[in-house]
Amino acid sequence: MKKIVLGVLSTVLLFAGTPSKQEKLFVVERESNSVAIIHRGLTKSHMKDMHNMNHGVIKFDGKDGYLISRDGYVVKFDPVTEKKEAEYKTSKSAIGFVIGKDFVAVANYDDKSVDVLSRDLKPIQKIKTGSKNVGIKTYKDYLIFAQMDNDKVSVYKNVGKDKPKFELYKEFKVGQMPFDAMIKDNTYIVGFFLSKSFGVIDLDKMKYSEIKVTAQDNKPVLKVPHFGFWSLSDDRTFIPAVGDNKVMVYDNNFTFIKNIEMQGLPVFTALSPDKKYLAVTFSGKDFPTIQIVDTKTLKIIKTFTFKGKVLHVRWSNSDPMLYVSVNDANQVNVINTDEWFLEREIFRVKKPSGIFIYNQEEKK
Repeated sequence: MKKIVLGVLSTVLLFAGTPSKQEKLFVVERESNSVAIIHRGLTKSHMKDMHNMNHGVIKFDGKDGYLISRDGYVVKFDPVTEKKEAEYKTSKSAIGFVIGKDFVAVANYDDKSVDVLSRDLKPIQKIKTGSKNVGIKTYKDYLIFAQMDNDKVSVYKNVGKDKPKFELYKEFKVGQMPFDAMIKDNTYIVGFFLSKSFGVIDLDKMKYSEIKVTAQDNKPVLKVPHFGFWSLSDDRTFIPAVGDNKVMVYDNNFTFIKNIEMQGLPVFTALSPDKKYLAVTFSGKDFPTIQIVDTKTLKIIKTFTFKGKVLHVRWSNSDPMLYVSVNDANQVNVINTDEWFLEREIFRVKKPSGIFIYNQEEKK
C-alpha cells in the first residue's frame, strides 16, 4: 500500500511540474539559422533553414506564425505542423514587422523602405522613405513607423477596399534619431538615441508631445533603452537605467517614483502576466543573473544565477513558470514561480536567445 501511495504521489508531482499542452515554445537558435520547439518541458524538434537568426523575432496571429530574420527574410510557418509555408526577402536587413488583418508590414533598414505584404507574403506595396525605419506598429486603420534618419514619425492610413493600400495621413517632426517605439492603447511612444526625452503621439487626436525623462533629483536620463526592455503595468512603468545599477519606476504620466537598486547593469525587464512580479536581466559580469522584483513593494525577492549568459526571459501565460534562455549553456531553464526555485533544465537547444510562446487549442 505504501508503494502505491508513493507511486501516485510521484506521478502527481511529475504532472504538477510539467507545462500544459497548450503552450508551445519557439526558441531562436541565434547561431544556427534554426528555431527549437519545446513542448511539455522537452525539446521536441527544430525548424531549420530559417536564415540569419541573430536577433530573429517571431510573432503569432491566430493559426499563423511569422518570423523575421536579420538578413531581411520574412517567413510564414504553421506553428502546429512546424512547417514553412512561404518566405519573402524584403531587403538585406529588416528590423521589425507587424501583422494586420490582411497584411504583414516590414520595416527595412538597408533599402530605406517599408514593405506591405499579403498574409501569404505576396508583395502589395513598397513605401520608400529614404531612411532606416523602426518602431513599426498598427492602430485601427493606421500603420505607424519612425524614420531613423529623418527624425520623423509617419502615419499611413489604409484606404484600400479589396486589398490593403496605404497613403500618407500625417507626419510628425520628432526628436533626434528615433530608434524604437511601443504602443499602448491609442498612444504611440517613440524613443530617441540622441535626445534626452521621448515622444508621445495621441493617435485619436493626432497630437504630438515630448516628455523629458528624469530620475532622482531631476537628473536627466542620458539614454532611453529599447522599449522592448520596458515593462508597463496598470499604474507603473519600469525602465532599466542604461549604465546604472537601477530600474527606474514611474507612474503612467511618467512622473518619477523611485529607483530600485539592482545587483548589476539591467538590460531587460519582463512583467509577469498577473503584473505582480518583474524579472530583470543584466549585462557584463552579471550576465548569468536574473532578479525578481515584487511590483507592489518594489523589493527584490529572489536572485538566480545560471551557467551562462541570460539573453531572454519569458513568463508562461498558463503555468506558474518563467522560461530563461541561457545562451552559453545551450539550455532553456524553467523557474517555478509559485515557490521560486529552478524546476527544470531543458537541453538540445543551441545558443538560445528569444523565446516566443504559441498557445495552441486543446483537441476535444
